[in-house]
Amino acid sequence: MKWCRFSAGGETSFGLIDGDTVRKATGAPWGPHDLTAQTFALRDVKLEIPVVPSTFFCVGVNYKDHVERMAARRNTKPSYPPRPDIGYRANNALIAHGENIVKPRDASDQFQYEGELVAVFGKRCRNVSPAQALDCVFGWTIGNDVSERTWQANDRTLWRAKNCDTFKPMGPWIVTGADIDAMVTTIRLNGRVTETFRTNNMIFDAPTYISEVSKYCTIEPGDVMWMGTDGIPENMTPGDVCEIEISGIGVLRNPVVME
Repeated sequence: MKWCRFSAGGETSFGLIDGDTVRKATGAPWGPHDLTAQTFALRDVKLEIPVVPSTFFCVGVNYKDHVERMAARRNTKPSYPPRPDIGYRANNALIAHGENIVKPRDASDQFQYEGELVAVFGKRCRNVSPAQALDCVFGWTIGNDVSERTWQANDRTLWRAKNCDTFKPMGPWIVTGADIDAMVTTIRLNGRVTETFRTNNMIFDAPTYISEVSKYCTIEPGDVMWMGTDGIPENMTPGDVCEIEISGIGVLRNPVVME
C-alpha cells in the first residue's frame, strides 16, 4: 500500500493512494485509523512530508563502495566502520517532495545531495533482535541528506552542515510491503543520472541497525531512520533539480534555489 500525508481544503491528513486518487484517513496509518469516503485527485493535493518524527535517526558511512571511492579520491586507505553508528537530524530541516532546497548565502560550492532509503516505524521498538527488527517498520520512503561539506569538515558538529532549514527533503509517500533486496537507488541532477546503486548494498543492513539502536534508544511509532548513501555526490547549484528514485517506492524531486 502507498500512504501519504497531504493538504487539501485547508486540512492536512493522512491518505491512502490508489492510482491517481487519494482517500482521506482519520488517524495515523500505523495506529488506529479509519478510511473515509472522501477522495481527492492526487494532482489536486499538496503532498506534505509523509511523517513528522519524534526522533529522526540518521545512519552514516554505511556503504562499502562509498567508503572505498571516497578514500581513493583522498588518496587514503579505506576505513570501514567497526560497528553500527547512528546520528540525529533536526525536524526543522525537513521539507516535502517538490519544495525548494535553499542554499544559504554563505554556503560553499561543496553543496551536495545524498540519496537515502528511509525506514518509517509503526511499532514501539526496544531491545529487538535483528530477526524482529523489520516487524517494527511500517514502511519505506526516500530522503535526500543535503550536506554542506566545508561546514561538515570545519565545524565542531553537524549542526548546520546537515541541519539547516530545507536540508532534509523526505517523501513523496510511504510504501508498505516493499522488498528492500529488490530496490535500486538512482540519483539524477537535471535529468542526468549521477549515481545508481543497489539500495541494500549496506555494510550493516537495516535490521542490524534497528536492533543495535533499540538496545539503547526506544524507537517510537512515527520515528524515522535514514539508512545512508552510496557513491560520490556531486555539487548542486541554484537552478538544479535533484531527483532521488528508489525502485518500488517512487521519486523524490526538489529544486535548488539560492537564499
